[in-house]
Amino acid sequence: MARLLGGRSAAVDATLPPVAFVAGWLLANQSVPVGAAAALVVGALVAVWRLARGDRPRAVVLGMLGVAVAALIALRTGRAVDFFLVQVASNAASALAWTVSIVIRWPLLGVVVGTALRQRTQWRRDPALLRAYSLASWVWVGQYVLRLAVFVPLWWAGAAVALAVARVALTWPLIAACLAVSWWVLRRVLPADHPGLRHPRV
Repeated sequence: MARLLGGRSAAVDATLPPVAFVAGWLLANQSVPVGAAAALVVGALVAVWRLARGDRPRAVVLGMLGVAVAALIALRTGRAVDFFLVQVASNAASALAWTVSIVIRWPLLGVVVGTALRQRTQWRRDPALLRAYSLASWVWVGQYVLRLAVFVPLWWAGAAVALAVARVALTWPLIAACLAVSWWVLRRVLPADHPGLRHPRV
């Protein structure tokens, strides 16, 4: 599941540009342009590294685009904390998307895992799997809501350094926790005689 949902390396890579932004901002006497330049340089290096290790070009481009948009927003407003607005918006959008997917009975955890296992829509025709994926997907909704509960007050308070720290703390450690809890939910909810995620009952 960790591999299917991005893995540790992708999560760690995503934290490097924000840390570089805040580090450059602090070292240059709170200069937003220097912070933005540092984030873009580190983002570009991360992109090259990810391409070299075989990551999908589309994912790499989207990651670099996110860094560029965050830098442009901060440059436009002149506020260091606004570099994190993209992260705030993406977490809000993700929380909404995962919630809607559960409500319409297309839980995103099932979509991701089912697609990776080449099951197409077979998992949805298994009531036990559909219920398990739906309940486990709420764990991921909670992840995004928790981030918002931390990020938004820090952004409102103008705490750029604290936002960078929170960005690191609430990336891979939180994803690891979500993986563990959602896997536990799946195993707990599925009947004891169910053949497992790879074998939907259809």
